[in-house]
Amino acid sequence: MEKQLHLNLLGSRPPLAGGLQSSSKPRMGPGRKRDFSPLSWSQYFETMEDVEVESENGKDLFRIYCSGSHGPVLLLLHGGGHSALSWAVFTAVIFNRINCRVVAMDLRAHGDTKVKDPGDLSADTMARDIGKVVEALYGENPPPIMIVGHSMGGAIAVHTASANHVPSLLGLCVIDVVEGTAMDALNSMQNFLRSRPKTFKSLENAIEWSVKSGQIRNIESARVSMGGQVKKCEEPSGSSRVSNTIGEGILEEEEEEEEVEEESNKKKMKEDDQEVKKESIFTWRVELSKTEKYWEGWFRGLSALFLSCSVPKLLLLAGVDRLDKDLTIGQMQGKFQMQVLPQCGHAVHEDAPEKVADALATFMVRHKFTDFKEGYLC
Repeated sequence: MEKQLHLNLLGSRPPLAGGLQSSSKPRMGPGRKRDFSPLSWSQYFETMEDVEVESENGKDLFRIYCSGSHGPVLLLLHGGGHSALSWAVFTAVIFNRINCRVVAMDLRAHGDTKVKDPGDLSADTMARDIGKVVEALYGENPPPIMIVGHSMGGAIAVHTASANHVPSLLGLCVIDVVEGTAMDALNSMQNFLRSRPKTFKSLENAIEWSVKSGQIRNIESARVSMGGQVKKCEEPSGSSRVSNTIGEGILEEEEEEEEVEEESNKKKMKEDDQEVKKESIFTWRVELSKTEKYWEGWFRGLSALFLSCSVPKLLLLAGVDRLDKDLTIGQMQGKFQMQVLPQCGHAVHEDAPEKVADALATFMVRHKFTDFKEGYLC
């Protein structure tokens, strides 16, 4: 069970023993606290827009975040339950290293994307979505595109490349998803999803949980990306305090002075418990437990599909134990490049955006897809 829980293939990961890693900011001294306030997408991307594409049931709108105007396009696909905002810090880093454009998109039923059939999360449908968005953005002559996908997004990237939905595909980068480990982990997925909090009283509360649980170990990334994972619930009827709840973090309550008598404390604790129930106004945007029927379709046969893609391929892993037999043989035969980035959680590109950016930039320059930016010392 421990090994199965080691990798959560939907985009999150179970809480880790031992707390945060060295890549996270250190705990501050007594009386000090870390900042869990949300950060805006505009600090990391240049533009945000909704791309309209035709579907069988009408028109679908896919939210995308972009940076850059020249060079090859890095098309970034997030993990299950996450959003394009999970690539925010990585985008700022890679954009300073190489000449490129970045397009990070909210996949079907995720983030702020709005589709007519959000319940269809099959690999084929999601791969077709990628092709439609590329066509809507660039027409019949798209620029060279490198698809980069994490976890579920990595699986969809492989399906997209294999089906040739992006004819101008330059290369493929898959982050921390391997068929064998993924299939093993699916058995314990529902238990993990049930173990997560169902609601948060504020966005700051959700950000704090994501860092302390180990889901995202990089505080900066958590502050910008958690807003894409959770949403505000409909306001409870008759609640007069909901509008004041959003800005309240749990740390403020923890640091209140305790200068009341024991009886008053007990009364206040009871009142606080009732208030927290009323103030649980943020919940997950995606009910991942209801997508179970698609999980196997995302991952089964993934290794063979990955190896069959003719473009240069890069596999980035958080641990070498994730490599299955087919990929081990393929790696020995030189069919793809692999790099292990230790001391990272499953959200590798969020935990260590610099390391992922370095690996991807080096890969793209080596294959002459682009050049390092002038003045950047690699």
